Amino acid sequence: MSLLVISALTLRIAGRTLLDQADLTVDPGRRIGLVGRNGAGKSTLLAAIAGDIQPDGGEIRLSSRARMARILQEAPSGEQNLLDTVLAGDVERTQLLAEAEAAVSAVAGDGHDPGRVADIHERLRAIEADSAPARAATILSGLGFDAAAQARAVNDFSGGWRMRVALATALFLNPDLLLLDEPTNHLDLEATLWLESWLARFPGAALIVSHDRGLLDRAVEAIAHLDRGKLSLTPGGYDEFVRIRTEHAMQQNRAADRIAARRAHMQSFVDRFRAKATKAKQAQARIKALEKLPAIESVVEDRATVFAFPEPIQLPPPMLTLERATVGYDGRPILSNLSLRIDMEDRIALLGANGNGKSTFAKLIAGRLEPQSGVMQRHAKLKVGYFAQHQAEELTPDESPVQHIARALPLALPTALRSQLARFGLDANRADTPTRDLSGGEKARLLLALATRDAPQLLILDEPTNHLDLDAREALIRALAEFEGAVLLISHDPHLVELVADRLWLVGDGRVQPFDGDMAEYRVWLSERARAAAREAGRGGESGSRAPTPARAEDRRDRAETRRAMAPVRKRARDAEALLARLAAERATLEARLADPAMYAPGRAEEITRANTRLAAIAREQATAEEEWLEAEQELEAAS
Repeated sequence: MSLLVISALTLRIAGRTLLDQADLTVDPGRRIGLVGRNGAGKSTLLAAIAGDIQPDGGEIRLSSRARMARILQEAPSGEQNLLDTVLAGDVERTQLLAEAEAAVSAVAGDGHDPGRVADIHERLRAIEADSAPARAATILSGLGFDAAAQARAVNDFSGGWRMRVALATALFLNPDLLLLDEPTNHLDLEATLWLESWLARFPGAALIVSHDRGLLDRAVEAIAHLDRGKLSLTPGGYDEFVRIRTEHAMQQNRAADRIAARRAHMQSFVDRFRAKATKAKQAQARIKALEKLPAIESVVEDRATVFAFPEPIQLPPPMLTLERATVGYDGRPILSNLSLRIDMEDRIALLGANGNGKSTFAKLIAGRLEPQSGVMQRHAKLKVGYFAQHQAEELTPDESPVQHIARALPLALPTALRSQLARFGLDANRADTPTRDLSGGEKARLLLALATRDAPQLLILDEPTNHLDLDAREALIRALAEFEGAVLLISHDPHLVELVADRLWLVGDGRVQPFDGDMAEYRVWLSERARAAAREAGRGGESGSRAPTPARAEDRRDRAETRRAMAPVRKRARDAEALLARLAAERATLEARLADPAMYAPGRAEEITRANTRLAAIAREQATAEEEWLEAEQELEAAS
């Protein structure tokens, strides 16, 4: 029997149809990822399932007695500690315990019902009420709260940490159907990896809206795609969904091409012989056949998302070095004894739980903080681009992206300003829209445009994907692969880290030190550390909690070496492309001159000859440049 059945569902918001006669079935125990473009209606669908909004048509049927849980929109607050807050989320357990306590108090009186007391304790055993505190503590620990933090009041924590408590409460309820809308948005990488593991073991059904590709590959069993008001279900994770969808699109395009060719052939016959008496019957038969041909539409893909970082001026090493540096706030050190180096070809991801100092280190490298002691040396011409998620709050709501970028680049021409915004997909309409009307993803694109306006050699990205959809995240990965400078990345998205970084630095215990392993080994290390912490009753393992140095780091080193080796090839491709653009412009100028009647006035024969000779030379140079460009692109494609 199905747990959740959505039949012919129609949902409209502000007159816009988001779901149109959509269908979906969720079986017990099946975890489904819900994907679609920003604004497609994913969150609206979850709200309808939860009963927050009423459908405009169709129905949503949840199995009787099925328990449903979701993350509350408002972060919890109050003086209650974290553990008790999560436990209070189980309303049935809380009420049963209160009733049991009241019954015990009334034992001496005449008002209690022994049978009811027995029923209460039987139900408490059935819902495993005794183990509830341990389960809640385990979930809170996985989401980044140690034993001391769990004993603190909710009001002691910021909004992002409180949303983790809301997530912990939903997970603790262990429902039959779990609804999650972007559950990793307030998590760090460590908590994200823990959540993936928890969801993979979750016995109930789940419907998960997420832009986290790793979670959609490792924690779900099917993908529901919301597109143009319809829901389609594909078995497997996100990678399998992309493969099946691509194959289907190719098949549909081929079928459309075949039918279009048949239509054209039949229409040609009809047009030629419709008026000829000897061919009239055949023409009428072709007309009927044309009417019966299926109307298969060619797949019209949404416009591809493309990001492009400006090309920086190359700097010789070392670009930036730290020698026994210390950094912190108000005289209090956060990170100490930092002796590290960053060069142009480095792609570094910072690991470590929130609060360990990753953002502090990023601000030090960006020049937002000065070392309290030690030395930081930077190349005199080094430019740093710094993106941080909190910068969205610093945007002026009434100003458009063009106005923001114009203030940052006061000497730039209007075309250059719009070109910089277009690098990150902000078209003419969005470039003139007040930022208060931009989506979270569009604000992130504006911040990327601002961060890279000076063509920096070092790009620092602190949680760049929080508001980007899946296509935009993939576009960011492709753009970073093409970027010729260094990257320092902080992200809770393991997919992004795995594809971008070839060096991992672990931030913890007041230090920043290399982790000589890959993300798979980091997962193992986190699991081993958690088990060791549990065995040692919260002591946290060995003093210093230094990361192991696994032997396998070949993959990341190979990627770094490949990128360095391919740098000359990328330059050849860019040079050839630039030459082709110059040759095309020169050719257009010469052809315009030769098309001008004034060119053929008496005495200009030699000029005409020179122009024609140059045109012939341009054709040869274009052929050579095209061949050079193709060879370079093929080498880059093979290397990638």
